Amino acid sequence: MNELERPAPQSTSAEILEFVRKSPGYFLTNNERDVSQSDFNGRIMPQTTLRVAPYRDETGYFAFEISGGASVHVDLMRKQINPFEKLRLVRKAMPRTLLQTVCRGRNLFGYRPYPDNVIRLTVRLFSRYIDVWRIYDFLNHVPNLELVAEEVRRAGKVLMPCICFNTGAGHTDDFYVRKVEEIIQALGEDIILGIKNHSAVGSPQRIASLVRAIRDRFPDLLLEYHGHNTDGNDLGRMVSAALEGVKIIEVSDHGFGGIYSQAPALSFIQILHDYGMQSPGLKIQPLVDTSDILRRERRLYERFESPYRGFDPTVKRHKLTGGAASMAFEQAEKLGLLERIHEVFAELVQVNREMGNIWSVTPGSQILWTTAVNNVLHGRYEKPSDDLKRLLLGRYGPFPFYEPQEWIYQKVLESNRTDGKRWYQILSDEAGIQKLPDEDLDARRAFLEGELKRHVSDEELCLYLQFPRDALEYFRFEDRFGKTWLLPPDVWFNRKGFADGTRISFPDYEGKTHHIDVVSTRRSGDIVHTSLLVDYRFQTITTPARSRAS
Repeated sequence: MNELERPAPQSTSAEILEFVRKSPGYFLTNNERDVSQSDFNGRIMPQTTLRVAPYRDETGYFAFEISGGASVHVDLMRKQINPFEKLRLVRKAMPRTLLQTVCRGRNLFGYRPYPDNVIRLTVRLFSRYIDVWRIYDFLNHVPNLELVAEEVRRAGKVLMPCICFNTGAGHTDDFYVRKVEEIIQALGEDIILGIKNHSAVGSPQRIASLVRAIRDRFPDLLLEYHGHNTDGNDLGRMVSAALEGVKIIEVSDHGFGGIYSQAPALSFIQILHDYGMQSPGLKIQPLVDTSDILRRERRLYERFESPYRGFDPTVKRHKLTGGAASMAFEQAEKLGLLERIHEVFAELVQVNREMGNIWSVTPGSQILWTTAVNNVLHGRYEKPSDDLKRLLLGRYGPFPFYEPQEWIYQKVLESNRTDGKRWYQILSDEAGIQKLPDEDLDARRAFLEGELKRHVSDEELCLYLQFPRDALEYFRFEDRFGKTWLLPPDVWFNRKGFADGTRISFPDYEGKTHHIDVVSTRRSGDIVHTSLLVDYRFQTITTPARSRAS
């Protein structure tokens, strides 16, 4: 590689790290996955991603994050696309750009810990496409990263363990430097260390102080910054991080996202230009072309944007992560709590304080938010979730700063118990991270094949092991309807139906044009019969009618 080239997917992990270390300036990672999750409820469709893929590939990003987080689950749950197929499509469309995922340590792409053999299978299969693994634990419990890290290394991929960042009591530079020391002791120095500012907290000065402290202790360690623009101030934090020596910064496109997700790339580039800093090999015109297209595409996803529009500087207090914040407003609206949102946020602040001032990132953000909502609706800790009980039992790891008060343990752990155990007995008998028995992969595969009445691939088994119900429903959906991701978003999200005689034309990934002609639609009772010509082949699809309320 010369100094104007960028790391290629065919490069080894060592070559990629050495290239970044020796190259002047900074690098950008485009995080469409987080833009989709944080600003559009995870509903950005593959057709939109693929439409701009050639421009993004030409831009010269260090990496493109397109997988992980909630995206794997949402793609299955909403019948959008098989997550592995999406990776194959993006890999083909962006052959020169590293692909990145974000993984929640032992929680993988889900919300609870998984057995060792499920973790190993998942990392091995996703590593066929993923070049950079950004991994974190929501309690910064490093042992929860070790098994994933082991498999990432075995696959020869770039390992990017993160420290989750927060502010307030206990969140000092010394604490985070010690946490970095723990990560390096466990995982080694041939890593990129991520700073995960998931809740858009802290000032530019605070981020600068943190980066200086880490670089003073580990001057040769490669650093990456992942932030959110929830408060509108992340450009300042990003610039501050880059000026202090962070090599990789995550960004969005300026025509897409930029509220609860990452701040826009071009704005960041323009600021650093005045400081005399450049990104090697980065091209501006394809970056602009991408956003020109995405501005027009954005209208297709408008109904998935948060009902609570604009920046939210109060995130400094409630500290919800980007994706959780946007979804929280939507959930509050559905529960009739949008007018009381500040009451919920005030309770969230209190719950976070009582839960040890931990990091409000998945799955912790869901636990804290659900607890706050339940407390407002039903009384404080009167209806605790099972996940809150697991948190108090230490199933995810120990509280890093201080533990909740005894009355909370009593109220939560004794709730709905029928064995008469007191909270301290429950802690004594059941607390701590538990070693989960390996899944019987052959038995689970046999069950899935029995349900689908066909052979099941390793990839399908992997998805089923993480999300049994939603994966099974997705496979049944795809077996019946085929690769529906080929439909353009304006067709996919159309809610008004299609008049008889309508022709829908669209190209597949190879450029071949397909046609769907709507022949007739009729309803009999609670069933809708839709007759179609699909590439001139007649078929009738029968589906349950949706009620007006749904």
